[in-house]
Amino acid sequence: MRTLILTLASIATFAQGPPPAPLVRENATVKLTDHVWAIPDFNVGLVPNVGIIVGTKATLVVDTGMGPRNGETIVREMKKVSSNAQVYVVTTHYHPEHSLGASAFTGATLVMTRIQQQDMTELGKQIQDTFAKRSALTGELLNGVAYPTPDILFDREHRLDLGGVHARLMWRGPAAMHSRGDTMIFVEEDRVLFTGDVVMSQRFLAAQTTSSITTWLATLDELAALKPARVVPSHGSIGEATLISRDREFLLAVQRRVSELKRAGKSADEAVAAIVAEIAPAYPEWGNPSGAAAVARAAYTEAR
Repeated sequence: MRTLILTLASIATFAQGPPPAPLVRENATVKLTDHVWAIPDFNVGLVPNVGIIVGTKATLVVDTGMGPRNGETIVREMKKVSSNAQVYVVTTHYHPEHSLGASAFTGATLVMTRIQQQDMTELGKQIQDTFAKRSALTGELLNGVAYPTPDILFDREHRLDLGGVHARLMWRGPAAMHSRGDTMIFVEEDRVLFTGDVVMSQRFLAAQTTSSITTWLATLDELAALKPARVVPSHGSIGEATLISRDREFLLAVQRRVSELKRAGKSADEAVAAIVAEIAPAYPEWGNPSGAAAVARAAYTEAR
């Protein structure tokens, strides 16, 4: 029965054969508010939703695409909505589709949380090599690409004045969520929130073995308290604050059930199987229920 629970996107993928190329789409930029534009990912794997925030004196780009070819596409799209000479770039985390197009932004100021730079140094090469092996195209996009060097490092928060609009950059650690360096951006005047992979749409949250579900839930509570009018996850459709509450509801349900199972002496594998069978099917818009396994394992590790 579980194998029948597929999103329309999944069905389309199976019908069409190979997945779409991981390329940021040209001429697809949409205006969200007076100061904020986005290039949607169209739910294509290894493509992020890209943000462009334009003030009277500077522009901020959120995420760079995978490799310089994608970064150059974003630069062209940015220039259609902004003539500012001052450009800032922020990457939501170190994974290649979010950070390895940075070299295309010549002369830009790269702003990064300190722990994200540490992620790049310690973990970047391994994940870059893994991504490069996924297809001939990903190998081409990432061939010889170096991780970027930040111009501004921050710890918990950094605020950018773009002229008439302010962007609040936030890191919440030290425990990891999707990654250790997850960075979120709140455009204050327009109430637009870019969440990185801390919030997802059209797919299950991607936890790691080191993820803290407790930290993740606390962060979602903080993001919800901002009362964003628009929420732009790193992947999947752009939406409203209900994207946050939907993820929170799921994480809380998993955390509670896994804790019960662990106290009852169940193994991690048994707990994962229970989550996939009992809880994940309630979220059919996120795809195959097996996608919940990573969150279940992280919750089991953390449960007492």
